[in-house]
Amino acid sequence: MEISVIIPVYNKTAYIGRCLKSIFSQDFPSFEVIAVDDGSTDASGKICDQWAEEEPRLQVYHTPNGGVTAARRYGIEHANGRYIMFADADDQLTEGALKRMYDTIHETDADEVIGPYIDQYGQCHDSGLRGFVDTDPLVRDLLATRNSFCVLWGVIFKKELLDGCLGAPREIVEREDSLMQIKCLMKQPKVFFVDEPAYLHYEDMPNDRIEDLQMIRIYDKELRRTLELQWERYRSAFVGHQIKVYEKFIDKQQYHVFEEYYRPLRKQLDKSIPLADRLAILLPPRLSFFLVHYYKMIRKRLLKGN
Repeated sequence: MEISVIIPVYNKTAYIGRCLKSIFSQDFPSFEVIAVDDGSTDASGKICDQWAEEEPRLQVYHTPNGGVTAARRYGIEHANGRYIMFADADDQLTEGALKRMYDTIHETDADEVIGPYIDQYGQCHDSGLRGFVDTDPLVRDLLATRNSFCVLWGVIFKKELLDGCLGAPREIVEREDSLMQIKCLMKQPKVFFVDEPAYLHYEDMPNDRIEDLQMIRIYDKELRRTLELQWERYRSAFVGHQIKVYEKFIDKQQYHVFEEYYRPLRKQLDKSIPLADRLAILLPPRLSFFLVHYYKMIRKRLLKGN
């Protein structure tokens, strides 16, 4: 078995069928799909079981709800492939993706192969990176949430690279895929970039995940621990990450987070932090809202316009 495609599934009745169809339509001969039903309360698990009755390459496991990272970890524990790919249940693989990604990782002997992705609006998110790349700018892009490449989903990994990288606390329900990729990149793997999208990522999909200050504190602690061995290199990027999270709260007009958590960031600002981000922290939260909200709105319109 060459590739195991792992899909964490939680309450995705409307989407899981099209995800599975995109994978089983692939022209690659040696792969399996492992769907981990993470305690769904809708018909997602039943739909997966129905597919498994007709498709012998599909294994379905039903587990108590433990979160997406635990579901991915469970999938790896039951995977038979030499290589691992992840797909989210509401996304799809593009035509011929498995063969292209396999051929690349097999020919280059990379530890992971990454590429651009497309969204449901037809927009291609392309970093412009090609061939073997250094891991440092990838870590920085992920911390700044400005990556225009597949994060964890749509990437093909040597299975052994993922050892020890899927251990995030259960409470982390947002950006856990970026955290897992950063854990991989801190191992200094050989990373190869391709130019053709292998993944269709549906953005702004509805979910019931709640991102609160408790989760942010847990996330920051785990991220800080992950960066520990190269802390001086990434300290400013870590502060920049915290500011981006703060901006997300401000965009939702959740101003209480400034007093409760983000005021200390003022003491850590220096010229390595972009001016707009420094202003977002230095201005009163209600003024920051206009800066953050309209920047995000204009950027989103420009992206869709392209």
